[in-house]
Amino acid sequence: MEIKAVKFRKDGFYSQPFAFGGEEGMEKFDKNVRYRGSLQNYLIDTGDEVILVDTGLPAGTPEEKPDENSLAFTGKDISSYMEAFANLGYKPEQVTKILLTHRHSDHSGELKSFPNAKIYVNADELSAAELQGIPNLVPVHFTDGAYYNFPASQKICDGVTLIKAKGHTNGNSIIVVENDGLFYMLHGDITYVDEALYEDKLSVVFDDLPAARETQNRIREFVRSHQTVYCGTHTPQGYENLEAKRVMDLDHPVPTVYAEVDFSDQEATGKYVCSICGYIYDPAEHDGVAFETLPEDWKCPRCKQPKAKFNKA
Repeated sequence: MEIKAVKFRKDGFYSQPFAFGGEEGMEKFDKNVRYRGSLQNYLIDTGDEVILVDTGLPAGTPEEKPDENSLAFTGKDISSYMEAFANLGYKPEQVTKILLTHRHSDHSGELKSFPNAKIYVNADELSAAELQGIPNLVPVHFTDGAYYNFPASQKICDGVTLIKAKGHTNGNSIIVVENDGLFYMLHGDITYVDEALYEDKLSVVFDDLPAARETQNRIREFVRSHQTVYCGTHTPQGYENLEAKRVMDLDHPVPTVYAEVDFSDQEATGKYVCSICGYIYDPAEHDGVAFETLPEDWKCPRCKQPKAKFNKA
């Protein structure tokens, strides 16, 4: 069995208030501390099947243009998701299953591009706007009972388990792959950066705060009891851990490498992109109303996050 990262954005960042401020409040943390960001999803090649964990941003999603006040920046394009997938040597027709961590478009953007794949998704996510019109959805009700200290799970195939992990969204899930004595935990946005798990902080983005806390507590308990390679979506630590087969040790954190940020001027398009769910605000689709003139209490129509989570495109 092989696990590979599908890398499609690099050189992003997540500010400390964003990454750590979900419970204590963003004001308790330093906005000038920025952790490295990226975007990658994962591919599991069992030898018999090709299974994807999430499917990246939709083709054509513009890059963001962050500034000194941006809380988060998903990064600069390496390629489109589908190009990154092809660069691993696979064709869309080979993918048999897709395991969706959650609905946001940086995880679900190319679901329609895999014609033979069954898409396994927590049944609680089925009403999401991002999933409407998607064929081959398989609602998961987690009928296989507990997986170690996690109460609800669904076995996908030998060595691959989908686990209910409510919090970031109400239908959030994680995937654990058992291979050669290690447990590879592939997750969407349990944490945006590994430092948050080491420090036991929640990000500012969640649908259900108590559930997010419970999920993180269970993950930390699992990591302490099992040789776990922790593979996230939004930090290069995700694929660095994977490639090094680096087991997470909560008592001995990997030294932090902070983001190198360039805020040099770039031409803006007038569009804005939600750094959480990828929603694009285009004034042309809103009667010419500029983003800057929207009320301060305006929220993303898709994920309900405030204006501060948007960056220029």
